Order: sequence, then structure tokens, then C-alpha cells
Amino acid sequence: MSRKYKRILLKLSGEALMGDKGYGIDANTVDFMAKEIKDVSSMGIQISIVIGGGNIFRGVQASLEGMERASADYMGMLATVINALALQNALEKYQIPTRVQSAIEMRELAESYIRRKAVRHLEKGRIVIFAAGTGNPYFTTDTAAALRAMEIGADVILKGTKVDGVYSSDPVKDPTAKKYSQLTYMEVLKKGLGVMDSTAISLCMDNNLPIVVFNLRGKGNIRKVVEGKKVGTLVRGNNGPGVKKKNK
Repeated sequence: MSRKYKRILLKLSGEALMGDKGYGIDANTVDFMAKEIKDVSSMGIQISIVIGGGNIFRGVQASLEGMERASADYMGMLATVINALALQNALEKYQIPTRVQSAIEMRELAESYIRRKAVRHLEKGRIVIFAAGTGNPYFTTDTAAALRAMEIGADVILKGTKVDGVYSSDPVKDPTAKKYSQLTYMEVLKKGLGVMDSTAISLCMDNNLPIVVFNLRGKGNIRKVVEGKKVGTLVRGNNGPGVKKKNK
């Protein structure tokens, strides 16, 4: 069985759970994601997930409308916990052992985030969903994804989006937008491309952690990325992804 990566971190936006709805969680969409993740898990891939909360509450938007930023961000973190529990429920319907670890302690709902415990879950074949971002305001779930990926020794970040890669501009609004097959971290920062926020990109660049941006809605796309097939856009260093030692 061909596989390019052994341990991955899948970054999902909260909006990805909406499906075609304008708000909230679409059960069919979450079920589709669970099936896709189950397929990859059956390959023996160790899977961790960071999920956003924008389908329920966006802290940045609320702060622009007058809410105090830290409070708004904490509310956004709680939204990610709701999404994490929804995805956990969908995965466990397919008998996939799943653990939710929250950066904010809430013992009745989730484990507290402990790096070594998360790694142990992955080694035992459990899927780990990281909720509540970094646990700190002013940091996005993109930054949380980069941070958690490095802490657990992930080989790659897979960022699932609604389009099939990174474009020079919004392909929905601009039919002449160019799709990139590969980019360096510096190109992403200099061109201001919306791959992840600048803090997350800088973290990945400093640790030579590759990012693959792909269309999450495409059936089998997560598996194709893991198998090393050309799907989406690869973001890497000038010399390509480095070989990193695992954190044990």
C-alpha cells in the first residue's frame, strides 16, 4: 500500500461543516467527512484534526462589530468544541476510536490537551481532534493547526477547502485566476495568498513542515494526498519538505 505520509494533521474550517447551508452543521456533510477519514484511517495513517468554528461564531467579526476581542475569541473557541464533538460523534458511528482534546479545560466533554497523551492516542490508532484552538485569544485555528502539527511530529498539514488548491485570486470571482501546483512559504507570504494566516505560515516555514491545500469535497481526495498523488497545491521550502524526527 503506497503512502507518502504516516502521521497527518487535517485542518478543517468550521464553514466546511455547513455544506451548502449558510450556518451551523450539515449532518450529511459531516457524515461524508467521517467516511473519508475512515478510509484514510484504514490505511494505518495516524490522523489528527484541528477544526474551526466559523460556521457558528467568528470572533474576529464579532470584535469588528464592537465586542471585546478576547471575549469574542473565547466564544469562537467554544464553537470549535461543538464542531469537534459533532465530528467525533460521526466518526464513532463508524466504530472509529476518537478522542477530543481541548485547549480549554472542560472535563465533562473532552480531555485536556496533553502532547504526550495525544501522541499515544495516535500510536494506538485513535483519531485525535484538537478543539479550542491554542486556548489563547488573538490566535487563529490555522496557527493552532501549525502548532499542534509540530508538537505531535506530523509529517504534513492537509488543509481542506472548497476549491482545488491555491489560486492567484478568487477563482469564483476571477475566471482568469491561476492555480499554483507548488509554492514556497515565502511566495505565499509575499503574494498575500490566503493559504493560512502569516503566523501559521511562518511557523511551518521555520520548521520546514509542508502544507497541502486541496478540495475537501472531492471524494477520495484525502487518500490521494496521503498516497502522494498530485492533488491541490503543495506549499514547501525552497529545498522541499525536510525529514523531521518524531517527537516521542
